[in-house]
Amino acid sequence: MTLSDKYDQGKIKFIPEVVNHILSGLVAAANLPITFAVNLKGKRYEIIPKSVGLTFLADTAVPYVEAVFLRGTPFLGIVSYNAQAQQIDPDQSRFIYGALYADPLPIGGAGIPPTLLMQDMRHFLPDYLLEVYQKTNRGTDNLRVKICHSFQKSMFCVTTTAVLGLAPHPLDTENSDEQAANQTYLEAWMDRFLTSRLQIVND
Repeated sequence: MTLSDKYDQGKIKFIPEVVNHILSGLVAAANLPITFAVNLKGKRYEIIPKSVGLTFLADTAVPYVEAVFLRGTPFLGIVSYNAQAQQIDPDQSRFIYGALYADPLPIGGAGIPPTLLMQDMRHFLPDYLLEVYQKTNRGTDNLRVKICHSFQKSMFCVTTTAVLGLAPHPLDTENSDEQAANQTYLEAWMDRFLTSRLQIVND
């Protein structure tokens, strides 16, 4: 909401500013403890006590990006879950079914998350985004696909933020060893984006 407010106020106009806004929020919350407890009949049960040492960025935000944006699982009805069909790679490290790789499927099929997302988000489009869509070749004829592209662009911003936030050294370091470590770290991430929809949604 603060990001949207800053955009409305003209304080955020460019993608790097979006990334920096999200990054500042991640940094501020990075070391916040993740805890969970329930109260039953007047007694408190610590399910995830503070002593476990779970923190927001490393233990929740980054695994979420990894599981939902990058890996994910194939949508039911899109590929076979039959192991003999070999449509799902047995090497889980090569799973690329996350939101950053998902094709927009405007078919209205039940149970396909991108379709459901597009259907829901079309009711809440801000006027300025609708105007952008209307100026394109097909206008709003393929509105749901355009929404999916916008959603994926925003998820790339969040992923970029997580990647930058976990860099082994400050990105502006002048130490050559630290620069080399950062480059190795970033190249590994760039390799993962090669088969994503990054280029497509930015065309």
